[in-house]
Amino acid sequence: QVQLVESGGGLVQAGGSLRLSCVVSGRHFAVYTMGWFRQAPGKQRESVARISRLGSTSDAESVEGRFTISRNNASNTVYLQMNSLKVEDTAVYYCGIQKPESRDFDYWGQGTQVTVSS
Repeated sequence: QVQLVESGGGLVQAGGSLRLSCVVSGRHFAVYTMGWFRQAPGKQRESVARISRLGSTSDAESVEGRFTISRNNASNTVYLQMNSLKVEDTAVYYCGIQKPESRDFDYWGQGTQVTVSS
């Protein structure tokens, strides 16, 4: 069973930056599409950014120009660099895996809390 472990969350003031990391177990990381998602209290989980196995990225409109997703296949790690953070970015952030044979993200980490204060 593949495992994902997120880290890097914390408390930051509005306008600040954080970098989230997600380390994935196993030997097949390079073929996965990876994604970062977030869930704020009382809201549904939403997609933040995705990166394909070839490195193509897509971002939610709400984070375009502020957040950058990247991956390092040598270390089985996906990152989310978050700049110019806003109070509304406060949420639990999760990384997820979409395997090549799946249409959905089927594997998730435990999440890391990001809190942005005004």
